[in-house]
Amino acid sequence: MPLATPIPAPAYIIIAACVVGFLYTGYCAWVTSQAPCQVGKRSDGDKQMPMAAEGNGSKVDEINTRLEKYSSLIQRGAMAFLKYEYVCIATFAMLFSAIAGTALGYLSSRERAFLTIFAYLLGTSTSMMAGWVGMAIAVYANSRVALKCYNNLSSGFNLACNAGAVMGFTIMSLALFSLSLLAYLYSLYFGDLLQDQREMKKMFECLAGFGLGASTVAMFGRVGGGIFTKAADVGADIAGKLENDWDEDDPRNPAVIADNVGDNVGDIAGMGSDLFGSFAGSICAALVCCAQSPTLHKEWAYVVLPLVLASGGLIACALSCVAILALFEVEQEQDVEKLLKRQLLSASVVCTPVIILLCYMYLPNQSFEVRGKTGVTWWHIAICCCNGLYSGLFIGVIAEYYTSATYKPVRRLAVECKTSAATNIIQGLALGYKSCIVPVMLVGATVWINFNLARFLGISIGAIGILMTLASSLTIDAFGPITDNAGGLAEMTGMDEAVRERTDILDAAGNTTAAIGKGFAISSAMLVALGSFGAYAQIKHLIDAPMIGSFQFLGLIFGAVVPYWFFALTMESVGVAAGAMVEEVRRQLEEKHGNGVNGAPDASVEDCDKCIAIATNASLYEMIAPGSLIVLSPLGVGYMFGAEMLCSFLLGAVVCSATMAVSASNTGGAWDNTKKFVKSGGLQEELGDEYDVKLHGKKSDTHKNAIVGDTVGDPLKDTSGPALNIVMKLMAMVALVFAPSIPDSGLFQMLYN
Repeated sequence: MPLATPIPAPAYIIIAACVVGFLYTGYCAWVTSQAPCQVGKRSDGDKQMPMAAEGNGSKVDEINTRLEKYSSLIQRGAMAFLKYEYVCIATFAMLFSAIAGTALGYLSSRERAFLTIFAYLLGTSTSMMAGWVGMAIAVYANSRVALKCYNNLSSGFNLACNAGAVMGFTIMSLALFSLSLLAYLYSLYFGDLLQDQREMKKMFECLAGFGLGASTVAMFGRVGGGIFTKAADVGADIAGKLENDWDEDDPRNPAVIADNVGDNVGDIAGMGSDLFGSFAGSICAALVCCAQSPTLHKEWAYVVLPLVLASGGLIACALSCVAILALFEVEQEQDVEKLLKRQLLSASVVCTPVIILLCYMYLPNQSFEVRGKTGVTWWHIAICCCNGLYSGLFIGVIAEYYTSATYKPVRRLAVECKTSAATNIIQGLALGYKSCIVPVMLVGATVWINFNLARFLGISIGAIGILMTLASSLTIDAFGPITDNAGGLAEMTGMDEAVRERTDILDAAGNTTAAIGKGFAISSAMLVALGSFGAYAQIKHLIDAPMIGSFQFLGLIFGAVVPYWFFALTMESVGVAAGAMVEEVRRQLEEKHGNGVNGAPDASVEDCDKCIAIATNASLYEMIAPGSLIVLSPLGVGYMFGAEMLCSFLLGAVVCSATMAVSASNTGGAWDNTKKFVKSGGLQEELGDEYDVKLHGKKSDTHKNAIVGDTVGDPLKDTSGPALNIVMKLMAMVALVFAPSIPDSGLFQMLYN
């Protein structure tokens, strides 16, 4: 079916998007490199910073010495963890490639095995490269953001946004470039695919290995990184705040550096690899669905629509980021949060006409057929994409409502802290369970509409819709840990109080937008998992498979259990690692300072390194069991019980993972902001004349009750909750990639029959 009008080839749009993404990444990296790296000095010479040393006098050299010490410790610790993690990923990838290649070669064909494993290794290496860039820019920028806050709040904000954009645009640009290049190379290998739908299906099924590789890195980044960051955070809180009444970033606490390293490990590398996996997985699933269509496979412009839509999203994100930073400036505290949200909102608004235009240009003008439905039109696909785009945005806004101190739920928790830590925890759990209702219903409505419009292609296109604003979402996600580290460095180095106040304002806004990012990540994971499930169902011809039957019920129950098993394993891992961290801090303080801990000097480099080593070793060792569970369980079910039972197994896992992820993330986020609200004196607004700073302010019993809730919630919001995204996506991607080798009737079924 020829295109109706002469229009630019899809390749031009994809290439243009990659060029725009890489150029904007380079520009933001250059802006970050021009920021000062010392008080009173600049990295490009000894030019004086305006106001840099004002109010410090003789403290300038001391601040510079401490800043170099602590920033290099954070940088060295983060990169050491990443190196160790990447060695583990490379080892796992090689072993998995050998086993998976053998299985696919034996049960399917050698050609399919080779092409799938090549795509898998490319997806793994590309995701690792993107994670390295994100981690490198974050640990490079944190001290510079703190120093920029000497000038004014706006300077710190702009630099943190530019540093965050390096991560966001690197991930989206690299994923788009690598997938497009791989698709082009595979098309050259397979020849004239437009005349042979079977070969086109095979090509894109092999290409799905890229998504599996990206999800593998996400498993290590999200699970291992989450265990690291919360082991360090919980250990630092218990040893510092609760046992010695120290401030959050007290330099005497050797676990504080591990905590700051963990911010980058979990929230930069972890979140980045998670969303890289979602982005790659959504495109792979949609490409498989397009290749399955009796109509769309006849024109390349139709088949590669998922890549074209992602390209349009990347360009829209670049335009919105440039426009927001150029047209608006932070003038007061409230502007920080507004401008961060405006970036995401403006990207969504710009994406809307882009979606409509691209669907009109690169889909048939007449109705066409997708697998399982006839009469689909280009505007049906546009609606599916817009549904995904705005459902993700609304779910993020709902997450913000339940976790931000601006709204009633968190303020209610703060009031409960007057009574006891127990009432705070009880109400926080209730808040998390309640916060599941609307987001899951929104995703359900999106799935229902998209499935009715275009079956599983509609669901996978909806996942791409959510992720079209990925670059902007990751920009504001990375903003949080960068400014959090900046605040920690400002306190540890003894910078002016005004600097710490400004970094606290940036960090508070970053915490609020982080809740939006978590909601965005969970909603995208749900649709990516369902899109991958749909691609698997089409490959195995199970679109109309019955849901009633003994093995189907068994699959649903088994699938529903896996997220709880996984959740328990990751929670236990954080507890074990945090316990080891606390014992190490206690040992250091007892050996070196005896009973005089409050007069102790700053922690030494060696002491900090020991805490980082504990978190690193524990995180990667403790993730073996949960990682093995989510990789092996779908293969075990498929080979033992067959393709139909694997379908119901995946559905049970997705539904339970989604509700648990939303609940855990929002509960932990609410407790975190409750602690900050009480610490800042926010209860004065709620209690009025009853407020007493000694009873309800910083370091009061009320504050300690809030700290207990925050400490309990840390692994919920940053380890177990977000890691459930990987459960949904990785199990579905494993099923999709191994679909050709999974039998219709498994070994147990054959024995049973």
